[in-house]
Amino acid sequence: MAESAPKKSLILNAFVEMCSGHQSPGLWRHPEDESHRFNDIEHWTELAQMLEKAKFHGIFIADVLGCYDVYKGPRNQGPATVSGAQWPVNEPMSVIPAMAAVTKSIGFGVTVTTTYEQPYHLARRLSTVDHLTKGRVGWNIVTGYLDSAAKNLGYAQLPQHDDRYAVAEEYVKVAYKLWESSWRSDAVVLDREKGIYTDPARVREINHEGKYFNVPGPHICQPSPQRTPVILQAGTSKAGKTFAAQHAEAIFVAGMSPASVAKNVAEIRELAKTEFGRDPKSIKFLALLCPILGKTEEEAVEKFKYFRSLGSIDGALALFGGWTGIDLDTYAEDEELRNVQSNAIRSAVEGWSKAEPGHAKWTKSTVGQHITVGGLGATPVGTPQQVADVMERWVNEADIDGFNLAYAIKPGTFIDVIELLIPELRRRGLFWDDYAAPKGTYRENLFQRPGQSGPPADHPASKYRWNAGVDAADAPVPSN
Repeated sequence: MAESAPKKSLILNAFVEMCSGHQSPGLWRHPEDESHRFNDIEHWTELAQMLEKAKFHGIFIADVLGCYDVYKGPRNQGPATVSGAQWPVNEPMSVIPAMAAVTKSIGFGVTVTTTYEQPYHLARRLSTVDHLTKGRVGWNIVTGYLDSAAKNLGYAQLPQHDDRYAVAEEYVKVAYKLWESSWRSDAVVLDREKGIYTDPARVREINHEGKYFNVPGPHICQPSPQRTPVILQAGTSKAGKTFAAQHAEAIFVAGMSPASVAKNVAEIRELAKTEFGRDPKSIKFLALLCPILGKTEEEAVEKFKYFRSLGSIDGALALFGGWTGIDLDTYAEDEELRNVQSNAIRSAVEGWSKAEPGHAKWTKSTVGQHITVGGLGATPVGTPQQVADVMERWVNEADIDGFNLAYAIKPGTFIDVIELLIPELRRRGLFWDDYAAPKGTYRENLFQRPGQSGPPADHPASKYRWNAGVDAADAPVPSN
């Protein structure tokens, strides 16, 4: 371990989805994998209790609204269906209250798109869950990427990328107005003697009139513990980076090496500071990581080989097709993908080949095999000391703040992290012993700021807040 390694207390989220396998297609075949139990409420409550006991910051639940049907397509659902590649998949917000009921401090990030649902409706759902979890919910804002989802939700095709972000920009501002500006913090008075439940002078319409949405309001829910949930985001396109720099409190990045994400991290931090007046260090970056751990290096390597032997190449290529829009079935079995005309394929494969230089040739099968364990993120294999070294390198070289930990098998990967890796991180001073705010909100624990339940002062949502004791005439006006 380098002597200059920072003693940054790392954020650890468990990265899951309400499906079988998630980032590791085909590994539901492993005799110890229980991800196929995703329909059982006990599967989720047991997981939440285990992760909270280990002091994970949060459980981040991904989501998709359609099938990965690009590979061997068009609209071929077969590879994803057979392999269980994020199919079938359940709606994620439904399970959060159950996990919250058996825990006290762990947070829950939920993925919901801005493309297919009215902001008034989603603001209500998120406020409800923030109430039921006592302020432990975060919203991962996505705009969608599957054409199959768009067609099932009333669109001829997926709207253009930058158009989706334009909608998202207005959408999130409508949500801020509903959460922060529509109700004064002390609007609900519960005055039994006077018979006043809510003071009508402390509730107002937002009267939003925009290009995409017209929402008069008021919000249908009273202020929840956080009011605005923790804002999470994952896009690193130009539009995505601009959106993240303005709104995101935590950002998920994925790449095979620290160098592959360092530029995006630096650009977003700089944009946040120069364009939006935010503290760039207040934005937390979490890298996708799927650690394969063993008590010895040999044990970890054997475990990894076994995982790969169970993985579904077709399932992996189905996921790749959905993530990129590229059907690798159009290429020959032995074709070297570093030489094809597609810039997107060449750049992706070059990144993987640098991270895994042992492959003489990168074919579609090589790509598929790579994705079978951990998806598009890094998959360090080794002892707790070796994996901790990799994590420190990511922190030092990419300026990240923590990790979204994917699994090869569930809960086995998380058990290995808890029993093997976390003790090593604690020995290095890189992981806390307890929550900064036990029984606190997700935001308080994510940023280790007890008392900071709402967005910080430099976040755009904060300018809308109608605080207790402030007359309507003196409160921030939610302009369009």
